[in-house]
Amino acid sequence: MNDILSAFVRDLRTLVSIDSGSYDAAGVNKVADVMADRLGDLGFTIERTTLSPDLGDLVVGRRPGSGPRVLLLAHMDTVFGPGTAAVRPFLIQDGRAYGPGVCDDKAGLVAGLLAAALAPEAELTFCCSPDEEIGAPGSREAIEKLAREADYVLSLECARENGDLVIARKGITDVTLTVRGRAAHAGIEPERGADAALAAAHLVVGLDQLDGLAPGVTVNAGVIRAGTRPNVVAAEAVIEVEVRAHAVRDLDAALAAIDRLAARSPVPDTSVLVERAAACPPMEATPASLAMLALAADIAAELGFPLAGAATGGIGDANLASGTGTPTLDGLGPVGGGDHSDDEWLDLSSVEPRITLLASLIRRLPPTENP
Repeated sequence: MNDILSAFVRDLRTLVSIDSGSYDAAGVNKVADVMADRLGDLGFTIERTTLSPDLGDLVVGRRPGSGPRVLLLAHMDTVFGPGTAAVRPFLIQDGRAYGPGVCDDKAGLVAGLLAAALAPEAELTFCCSPDEEIGAPGSREAIEKLAREADYVLSLECARENGDLVIARKGITDVTLTVRGRAAHAGIEPERGADAALAAAHLVVGLDQLDGLAPGVTVNAGVIRAGTRPNVVAAEAVIEVEVRAHAVRDLDAALAAIDRLAARSPVPDTSVLVERAAACPPMEATPASLAMLALAADIAAELGFPLAGAATGGIGDANLASGTGTPTLDGLGPVGGGDHSDDEWLDLSSVEPRITLLASLIRRLPPTENP
């Protein structure tokens, strides 16, 4: 086993053996301890911030150097609950590593450490977030600030199963529609009621028709609640909707269409309140990010493997960074798959070439005109 792979497997085994679900603050902080120690060994100055009692700490390492300012992004949390690492311990079998978070995103954390060691002259900021899997409620502001300070952002989610980097991710907004009606006895005087459940049913059909409003737009009414008892005309109904789109304009258009739909409830004497969560912006391919992809592809060709870019419907910390306007490229960890499942895997044969690619990309990103 070569030196890069040996070091990688050593640190990956350590991290995968730690349960670090998003709401397991103590577990996430054990990963944070490891990352802070390893970054300190590499000459980074560590900033560690407690975001809330329910979340692990945000770890940011800064190392001065030459060349453009590069922000590395990776996350320490997983989707798995306490005890998972004991039930499914780190395992290597037939050239693959297995275990909770082995691909998403503990391999990315370790890849970033080793790439930083291979590019000691580069000016790097390494952000290890504790809450990516739940939409970064605590770390969003910090990630956006760090991205604005950087010339480039390299996100260390693992490459797609076919080896592609990620050049675009959908944006997302959660919308809650609360339908207000009027209760009445369903058997004696239903005419005195205003059926919020019926109005919600019409809304759900209308929402379904917004799916595909533009290419890639999805509108999913995932949770529907109405009424209190079968003999009472429902006075209230709630619909929880997720909207995703590849482009900001398409996301905005879908949200505007939902507003119009809600403004004309077909059931008399019912009304609809629309509430939106803060949007996670799409990560859109830009000329600058496509130039980063082209440079990465050139480096990969020199290393002897093909490289392409892909769009995905999933969101990540790269969305937040890209939303600031800083050129962002994602999928720069090793190759893996099966995220969020018991079969999550990492291709160990991809470790050395992908870490070499990442380190070379850090070194060869061109200067920018940012102050």
